[in-house]
Amino acid sequence: MTQLWLVRHGQTDWNLQGRYQGQADPPLNENGVRQAQAVAEQLAGHHFEAIYSSDLRRAYDTALAIASRLEMEVTVVPGLREVNQGAWEGMLSVDIQAQYPDVWAWRERDPLHARPPGGESLHEVAQRVWAAVDEIVAQAAGGPLLIVSHGLALATLICRANQYPLIEAFNKIPDNARPHIIDWQVPEFVRRE
Repeated sequence: MTQLWLVRHGQTDWNLQGRYQGQADPPLNENGVRQAQAVAEQLAGHHFEAIYSSDLRRAYDTALAIASRLEMEVTVVPGLREVNQGAWEGMLSVDIQAQYPDVWAWRERDPLHARPPGGESLHEVAQRVWAAVDEIVAQAAGGPLLIVSHGLALATLICRANQYPLIEAFNKIPDNARPHIIDWQVPEFVRRE
């Protein structure tokens, strides 16, 4: 069992506007930069074996703020990216519902498997993120580890660690730049000698 400290990136303008970010790459806004610095101060007294981050800049810049304060390096792991929202990236919910009514209805009926055009489903992002974290933990020399990523990606980790049904991930999205601690168990078939 490895302790993971999960941190969602700081705020972006798209967060404020309610736009679907997905794997688009908007930067932290001024408040997001302050949030990243504040969480770095909050974590200053803690020891981590390593810091891992999504390669999207809102997460990476948050991780860099923390790493700078802790005098550590950041290891970039693309598998920690947010769910790919495909054609919906940059759009508001109301516009998505108007332009993609059939796909939106599918999402309402089957939120675990529905996906935006060109994007990923909740099930697919969970499999990708879980595999990335299993690999991180299997190769790490113990813990605790710090993982900086994105709302839905982190919510899937929270669900697995707590044995919540994956469908609850939409209700488990952590706040921006607030640490959330979980214990992570790697399946036997992933572990390395």
